[in-house]
Amino acid sequence: MARIFITGSADGLGRMAAGALIGQGHTVTLHARNEDRAREVSAKVRGTEAVLIADLSSMEETKKLAADVNGMGSFDAIIHNAGVYQVPGNAFGAEGLPLVLAVNTIAPYILTCLIHPPQRSIYLTSGMHSQGDPRLQGLQGDKPRVSYSDSKLHDVILCKAVARKWPQVFSNAVDPGWVPTRMGGPGAPDDLEKGYQTQVWLAVSDDKNARVSGGYFHHKREARYLTAADDIAIQEKFLVLCEQISGIRFPVDQAQRKGL
Repeated sequence: MARIFITGSADGLGRMAAGALIGQGHTVTLHARNEDRAREVSAKVRGTEAVLIADLSSMEETKKLAADVNGMGSFDAIIHNAGVYQVPGNAFGAEGLPLVLAVNTIAPYILTCLIHPPQRSIYLTSGMHSQGDPRLQGLQGDKPRVSYSDSKLHDVILCKAVARKWPQVFSNAVDPGWVPTRMGGPGAPDDLEKGYQTQVWLAVSDDKNARVSGGYFHHKREARYLTAADDIAIQEKFLVLCEQISGIRFPVDQAQRKGL
């Protein structure tokens, strides 16, 4: 049985994936933004190993979350599920970053850099990533600001960079579709169950089609994506810009990681 950590798992697809994995007999650690949400998900999802608390709009809390995860030992899979969509234009995190940038882009970057590498990493993205800016202009300058589409493209780029740099990790991106969660809204047309099944499958399945790296999946099938994410120059630029924002360098290998 596998041991899995899921960010943003107090509700929505993250909580559904957790329930499915626990139902299969796996050991799952959840994540919630605050203590109230942690208590709520603990009551709704029975059998979790733990619920870790951190507000991912804060880089300092995100770093602490990585330390808390490492303090629990190694994980077989990490599902980077947390994300925000529509937020007020003046909504910022603790360090002044816009929420969409802090939660959707910088948080998974920090967690990827600082958590001991799992065997499998899954990054939740969106079909809207295709409208993102591969020039990464929104990450540059003293006041970075990105759109939701930009942030979801960043998740695909991060997935691809991990797959290239860490061959020992199966790193994949998942487009769950437009599903009727709190984020997607009640009128979303896609199948809710299929929305979480792919990340569950990628996290634990022995299916040869799930044991791949650098893939972009929709409903357990590889799908079309913005191929600019495959460009090594874009990946490297993305990692440098994330380092400039977060102060954390992407570790190329285990030796580098031990020096952090």
